[in-house]
Amino acid sequence: MTNEQTTFTLGSGVELPQIGFGVYQTPPEETADAVQAALETGYRHIDTAAAYGNEKGVGEAFERSGLDRADVFLESKVWVVDYGYEETLHAFEKSAAKLGVDQIDLLILHQAYPKRFDRTIQAYKALETLLADGKVRAIGVSNFLPVRLERLLNETDVVPAVNQIEVHPYTQQRELQAFNREHRILTQAWSPIGGMRTYGDGDTPLKDETITAIAQTHGKTPAQIMLRWHIQEGRQVIPKSVRPARIAENFDVFDFELSADEIARIDALEQGMTMVPDELDFDTFSIEIPEA
Repeated sequence: MTNEQTTFTLGSGVELPQIGFGVYQTPPEETADAVQAALETGYRHIDTAAAYGNEKGVGEAFERSGLDRADVFLESKVWVVDYGYEETLHAFEKSAAKLGVDQIDLLILHQAYPKRFDRTIQAYKALETLLADGKVRAIGVSNFLPVRLERLLNETDVVPAVNQIEVHPYTQQRELQAFNREHRILTQAWSPIGGMRTYGDGDTPLKDETITAIAQTHGKTPAQIMLRWHIQEGRQVIPKSVRPARIAENFDVFDFELSADEIARIDALEQGMTMVPDELDFDTFSIEIPEA
């Protein structure tokens, strides 16, 4: 076993690190410092989105880093108000300008938006054009259920490289993961340690007795155990934090390995609890994406 992370090879041949750094809900004024800490730690994949309002902070941190463009994998998402063919082409221009780059490594649709799925299809076709033109290196989706993926696959040409979905020990979405695997779509796990959800009396997987016990066995934290669980099961993970110590801790998951029994014990924690974005009315979100 190596102490260094390896990569996933996406359908387009692009390589994506096993662990990335997310900035969901990171305040714009804190984003640059958080991303800078992540890059200094060794993260080389940064995941943001137009709807997060912090793409400029990501771009600022990358510029500060002095790293070569080829060494940092930048991912962003198109929000639903910019769905449609021409609208999505322009959404790329807005995101690229905020990030301060000419090419985005991975650009994905943020939601399936079933209420207006015709616009979703046109948005994805715009992503295909951006891919063909070399403006993005890979394209994909987020929060797409199998029924939405089936229609997308039937009406477009390029299989999504990734489907970014909620996955952690309490919400595993095994059927959706299996669909992704069947179609060679990489599962990216958002909220990989369950920090964005509370269950029952407010507990999260971070407090789970099984995970805590496994963590004590390895001399690791519960978060590190969950991230290792994702990696060994073949998912790409995007943990988030604004604290340098936690950012570094979440990256320190390549010097140990979970046993098959430990993996099975974590698998058994599934509670089937998830907020299905497919059911939300995105027209009520009132998120507008400003120009760069």
